[in-house]
Amino acid sequence: MGEKVYIFDTTLRDGEQAPGFSMTTQEKLQMAQQLAKLNVDIIEAGFAAASKGDWEAINLIAREVKGPVICSLARALEKDIEAAGSALKPAERKRIHTFIATSPIHMKYKLKMSPEEVLERAVKAVKYAKNFTDDVEFSCEDATRSERDFLYKIIEEVIKAGATVINIPDTVGYAIPDEFYNLIKGIKENVPNIDKAIISVHCHDDLGLATANSLMAV
Repeated sequence: MGEKVYIFDTTLRDGEQAPGFSMTTQEKLQMAQQLAKLNVDIIEAGFAAASKGDWEAINLIAREVKGPVICSLARALEKDIEAAGSALKPAERKRIHTFIATSPIHMKYKLKMSPEEVLERAVKAVKYAKNFTDDVEFSCEDATRSERDFLYKIIEEVIKAGATVINIPDTVGYAIPDEFYNLIKGIKENVPNIDKAIISVHCHDDLGLATANSLMAV
């Protein structure tokens, strides 16, 4: 149990999506400064491609906040990754967090892409993000509803492409602790190069189990 647990705080990105929690750029900077005082390891400062305001807030935090890694979310699209890279440019330590859905329902109905196309786009996105920073996180959106063999394959391939962190999100917030434990255990046992990346988890609290699921993953 000697391995380090890193705290990735997404208050400024996912937290801000909660009703009534919209923040100004200055409020986001103040929040990031407080998170830095708390010694969180990574601050996800926003989604640079989402809006001009998001880009400006990330860029300001990248310039002003020292200590934690500053991160921006980006879809597996070049324009998103470019926006993240430019916003994060002033940061001492930076991370691009790119993602694509891996569950059958999301691939078919949201992305309208085949698993092979999703795999190709994921690998391309990670490789492209490496042009802006060595620290690249990849998320398998809707991982808990993804077919396990495909999940293992896409994780293996994005690690080969240079991903340093693999995030497993319970996007729809339906996992229970034993199930989530077995998901992470399966990844560790079936992805041959998983030791080359950090496993991260992002648990939603729809069932009041986000903390329990996170602890079971650890």
